[in-house]
Amino acid sequence: QSPTSSAAPQPFQMSPPTPMGHAPLSPQGPQLPPLSACPPMAASPPVGVPPMVMPNCQPGSPLMGGGGFQPQAGPQGFPQQPGNREVQYLQWPFKMMLLSAKQTQVIEDDQVKRGGQLYTTNLRGQVPPFVTTSFSVQDQGNASPRFMRCTTYSFPCTSDLAKQCQVPLATIIKPLASVPKNETPLYIVNHGEAGPIRCNRCKAYMCPFMLFIDGGRRYQCGFCNCVNEVPVQYFQHLDHMGRRLDMYERPELSLGSYEFTATLDYCKNNKPPNPPAYIFVIDVSYNNIKSGLVKLICDELKTLLDQLPKEEGAEGSAIKVGFVTYNKILHFYNVKSALAQPQMMVVSDVAEMFVPLLDGFLVNFQESRAVINNLLEQIPDMFSDTNESETVFAPVIQAGVEALKAAECSGKLFIFHSSLPMAEAPGKLKNRDDRKLVNTEKEKTLFQAQRGIYEQLTKECVNQGCCVDLFLFPNQYVDLATMADVPAHTGGSVYKYSNFQVQVDGQHFLSDLRQDVKKSIGFDAMMRVRTSTGFRATDFYGAIYMNNTTDVEMAAVDCEKAVTVEFKHDDTLSEDVGALIQCALLYTSISGQRRLRVHNLSLACSSQLSDLYKSCETDALINFFAKSETPLLCAKNCASPSAASQLILPDAMKVFPVYMNSLLKTPALVGSAELSTDDRAFHRLSVMAMGVEESQVLFYPRLIPVVRAPSEAVPSAVRCSEERLSDTGAFLLENGQCIFLWLGQACPPDIIQNFFNVPSLAHLGTDMVSDGTSSLPELDNGHSKKLHSIICAISQQRSSSTKMVIVKQKDRSEMLFRQHLVEDKGLYGGASYMDFLCYVHREIRQLLT
Repeated sequence: QSPTSSAAPQPFQMSPPTPMGHAPLSPQGPQLPPLSACPPMAASPPVGVPPMVMPNCQPGSPLMGGGGFQPQAGPQGFPQQPGNREVQYLQWPFKMMLLSAKQTQVIEDDQVKRGGQLYTTNLRGQVPPFVTTSFSVQDQGNASPRFMRCTTYSFPCTSDLAKQCQVPLATIIKPLASVPKNETPLYIVNHGEAGPIRCNRCKAYMCPFMLFIDGGRRYQCGFCNCVNEVPVQYFQHLDHMGRRLDMYERPELSLGSYEFTATLDYCKNNKPPNPPAYIFVIDVSYNNIKSGLVKLICDELKTLLDQLPKEEGAEGSAIKVGFVTYNKILHFYNVKSALAQPQMMVVSDVAEMFVPLLDGFLVNFQESRAVINNLLEQIPDMFSDTNESETVFAPVIQAGVEALKAAECSGKLFIFHSSLPMAEAPGKLKNRDDRKLVNTEKEKTLFQAQRGIYEQLTKECVNQGCCVDLFLFPNQYVDLATMADVPAHTGGSVYKYSNFQVQVDGQHFLSDLRQDVKKSIGFDAMMRVRTSTGFRATDFYGAIYMNNTTDVEMAAVDCEKAVTVEFKHDDTLSEDVGALIQCALLYTSISGQRRLRVHNLSLACSSQLSDLYKSCETDALINFFAKSETPLLCAKNCASPSAASQLILPDAMKVFPVYMNSLLKTPALVGSAELSTDDRAFHRLSVMAMGVEESQVLFYPRLIPVVRAPSEAVPSAVRCSEERLSDTGAFLLENGQCIFLWLGQACPPDIIQNFFNVPSLAHLGTDMVSDGTSSLPELDNGHSKKLHSIICAISQQRSSSTKMVIVKQKDRSEMLFRQHLVEDKGLYGGASYMDFLCYVHREIRQLLT
């Protein structure tokens, strides 16, 4: 590998183009196209922002508040500080006001410049397109940004420089991220009984960063520099450039991401794993029966179980299914295919939980379809006269774990629950929602899970590979911080539908359930992140469990889950060698095969602060800050010096302040007694496992004008502020979880007629809520078709289903809409963007005086 400079990414030599199509590879593998088949990639243009003049905002301006700050000028017109420290960034807050005004333009510019293009990964330290930009990826030696995104793609060479720049060094890893159909799926490499080739010292897996020497008989590890012998069966001669002749035939030598078939050494007890199981656990207490929720679930499962995930090319799913209902006691069901009717077995002693049957509890759906459908028909009727309102919770999870243990498999629990578990049983919870603690030192206790049995259950679930997905339907406080603790540490998801009504929320819930059941997933997973010498992984954030400082354990990991990893220096990094990261995920596939998925990434290293900031990715930075709650300290260093009324700010950092202000106003961080404790806990939990794409739109929602949309394509977004709304307009606001359709009070009647088939806004009901476009009649006119097309396009861009809320200007529902206008003052606290800049200015001033 040739040395690289810090100024720009350098070509990564071991980088063939990837053929389309998917095929497991034998040790020899198919022949990949030669390097000459790949079109050359243009050099990246220098990153930077032209100087911009701000004539009406000078130091001392009333806009800053008070009498302003008027320091004496030092050399080059910059204020001089005691000790002869020359400060070069005091103009930053003033200038940012003008820069931020066009933050949506930054997103559009990246789409124009890089949208629709092929992004090849053959450059070290290359900054990828924004997550908001549509692009295709060709793996040429580094992992796709769909799998790994970094806070900066140029690491500081020393720990002192890292402290000075204050940019956290982190990567957000989505190990099982979905790959678009126009991109090559990952190859599966099978080395037979010998298993994957690994470094003897650091245990890194064979990858493009290994350097073969001594005629191909040995290789030097790119991570620890250890020289290893090449196994006889893996030997290959080198060409005149020192590359193996079979380099482009082997994914592990030429691609950034690939999979290995794991040997029995990677399996529990050296035995091949069984296919996983899905267990559906339904709360049949009074509220859920009367609301119609239980019937809704049962009716849906009759058809949904036909769509269980399966391996590509497989006839049917290998996943087995089981069913439990509960209130204060648990009911297990025997649905063996040989039975004419399902059989119920009751466990009333919830203190000593056990599974009363083995044979017939976990079954193949196709084989037991008739019995299962019979059961799903009977469940709503069986409990139709119930008056039982108390429920248990911890025994429900315990039952699922015990069932998977007995079947010797991993799997997932789908729990549908509605109330605080107050029945006498292990894990009984009490109402501890004390609003008086808000904005006090003890406030954090409201969001800390009650440990005890739930902590023990988490360990058992992780050890068994039992993931817990929780669907909550609360009408009041349920201590979500505690109830969601097991899902939060087992790779699970939590869905919350407050004051659930079947007619209003039913379709949204069913959309979530369908996506949750069908999405690709791996079980009983363990992830290890290795680095080259000079730095190491220190902290991990996500829906994970850690029993030690290095192994990230996940009972399951699906295509939407991300793990954020922070790095720290333990030595000096070299600009020539760069920084290498390898993520290895060991997991069980949905067919029961043990696999190793490997992602590799090479980053640049620099001793220049300007290079570090130019290589930053704001969306990844905000993702990290949201999970770590690290104090904001890096803003003051990111600007370059210029004239007194000018600022040169790297493109990558333009939108950082506006995103940071939005983050500070999120429910998790705003101390307001008006926000429910459960809602705040839910928001915090949701963010922890988010990838960069999901967190970006959550913290800066898209506000899209739709009245005069020129086509059925999604129009360009405008700044997320009340200023951009108009009484005569209609706007969509989406944040990845909700879509609001806001209608101005003077919106033209013809638009309302075309959208809703009613003559005016007065004929529309208030607080209209629906799933997707179900409340919008698709009429045979251009406006209606455009709106439907735009909403469908937005929904398809998101990995989870989105709830739609129709909001009329000045109606009560507008309050919910306005809290997402993140550039304005927060409804529950938090500054407007302009006020935030003034605050930052004061903070910088205090740091420098």
